[in-house]
Amino acid sequence: MSAAVRIGMLTPSSNTCLEPVTYDLLHDSGAATAHFARVPVTRIALDSGSDAQFDPAPMLAAARQLADARVDVIAWNGTSGSWLGVDRDRALCEAITAETGVPATTSTLALLDACAAYGVTRLGLALPYTADVAVRIVQTYAKEGIACELAEPLGIGENEAFARVPEPEVARQIEAAARDVHADVHAVAVVCTNVYGARPAAALEGALGVPVFDSVAATLWKALGLAGAHPALPGHGDLLCSGSLRARFQEALTELLAATGADRTTFRVDLPAHGLHVDLTAGEALGEGVRSIRRDASLDQRRLNTVEWLERHRAPLVQPHFRADPQPPQALIDVYGVNAQLLAPVERDGAMAGWISVHSMAERDWTDRDTAAVADAVARMRTALDAH
Repeated sequence: MSAAVRIGMLTPSSNTCLEPVTYDLLHDSGAATAHFARVPVTRIALDSGSDAQFDPAPMLAAARQLADARVDVIAWNGTSGSWLGVDRDRALCEAITAETGVPATTSTLALLDACAAYGVTRLGLALPYTADVAVRIVQTYAKEGIACELAEPLGIGENEAFARVPEPEVARQIEAAARDVHADVHAVAVVCTNVYGARPAAALEGALGVPVFDSVAATLWKALGLAGAHPALPGHGDLLCSGSLRARFQEALTELLAATGADRTTFRVDLPAHGLHVDLTAGEALGEGVRSIRRDASLDQRRLNTVEWLERHRAPLVQPHFRADPQPPQALIDVYGVNAQLLAPVERDGAMAGWISVHSMAERDWTDRDTAAVADAVARMRTALDAH
């Protein structure tokens, strides 16, 4: 019996890692089948000969062959956009879809989407490449709003040789990227689809206290989402287990921010199976220049006056100002500059699993349109929770 979803992947010709790792990640999940077409890639460098390997013409030809298999999504399972530029990957995806009618993504776009789902703006990098390629990758991510800290790159230029790096060496790199005391990174990424990083990435997350995004796992995660499948694949790291849920939270919060014209929206939820608890936000969207509250766990959230009010009333709390009870924590005002807010409970199985917050830096009269937008966001959070 065939799986409902078919994933097509464009594979560098000298890559010996991504196919077995993808099969391993999907093993016994029933989530999808993976199908591969190869394009010539043998070395990674900053010169015209290397760059020519990533010309769109052979990729489009391979994509047309994958489309013959009626795949639901096509992914360029390579990280070339990380040094050649993200716009190049975006243009490639547009060309693939125009040519085949199939949605497309790349490994670099998948890593960036993983960073967005987890609110990552400081990223540690574990790379097999030469130093000049590594520096270019840091510059590329900086243009996307992500500051990077490098573990020492391994200095390899031959693509086939990347897969020969022992997993303990990959683990050492991941640890070095995560434990730089000056960096305070939000996550680590193994940027190369021919490095066996999926297993050490998943194994190290608990000890490091940050998610670790392996390029092969991230590409699969994004491809599944584009194909309309959002499975939780436990045992392979947080991204494949909880990343789709976080991405759906983030999408709802971003749209809520736009609909209300607020300064910050957040969602807090107790969901132990996904490592989520209300003292840290599960998602956050910010207006320009607004300070993030995402990683501040200094308050016992369920004991706040406003949250206890939500628990008692199970209704939205509309606060155009803070001159009446229930009072929010003083830190919300003094540290984060909030002067008005709209809170709404999110219930699950009769309990208040969490709540949405909409913050304004200025006092404001919340409108019916604002409360309707919050109600829509609550419904979307419930749908996302039920799906997982």
